[in-house]
Amino acid sequence: MPTVAVYDIAGTKVGDLELNDSIFGVEMNAPLLHQAVKMQLAAQRLGTHATKTRGFVRGGGRKPWKQKGTGRARSGSSRSPIWVGGGTIFGPHPRKYAFSMPRKQRRLAIKCALSDKVQSGEFLVLDSLDFDAPKTKNVVKMLKDFSVDDKALIITAGEAENVEKSSRNIPGVKAINTTGLNVYDILNHDKLFITKDAITRIEEVLA
Repeated sequence: MPTVAVYDIAGTKVGDLELNDSIFGVEMNAPLLHQAVKMQLAAQRLGTHATKTRGFVRGGGRKPWKQKGTGRARSGSSRSPIWVGGGTIFGPHPRKYAFSMPRKQRRLAIKCALSDKVQSGEFLVLDSLDFDAPKTKNVVKMLKDFSVDDKALIITAGEAENVEKSSRNIPGVKAINTTGLNVYDILNHDKLFITKDAITRIEEVLA
């Protein structure tokens, strides 16, 4: 089982913690992680793009000229796609880009992402994390105590409104709880701060 150090909010080591090997010691599966990130980003696309085919362009009801005898090519509508002001051929239309993955694959992808953070030493466990009031300087001080200048993800066990609001105004820092745990946020941040209670809850769900 992988063992990691446990720190307090000031960056002082207060103990060690053994992690579940079936969650935090999983072998890396890069194609699976790519698929999970692709699924998450695809679900965020609006898909509201739209173009008009010749049937939706206003006008063009009258035949421009008679079929024969003019010397010009026959034409039935001035809204033909080959005319200026005509419709668009095979243009984009409103659609959903979202697709799904089997639940076992989604869970395995999260395990791979967490395991990668543990193996790379970017997994920082906090004994507890809570603030009396939402103040940005609390998170700034915590990051400074841990000498973290990179993008950081903070994971709490439940709703921690003060922690979320305190990190909201810091570029590159995001706070979520275990309910919103996802592959993209884990991989998109360099350092991962997680509380002991959050680890316990993750192990209860994913073990």
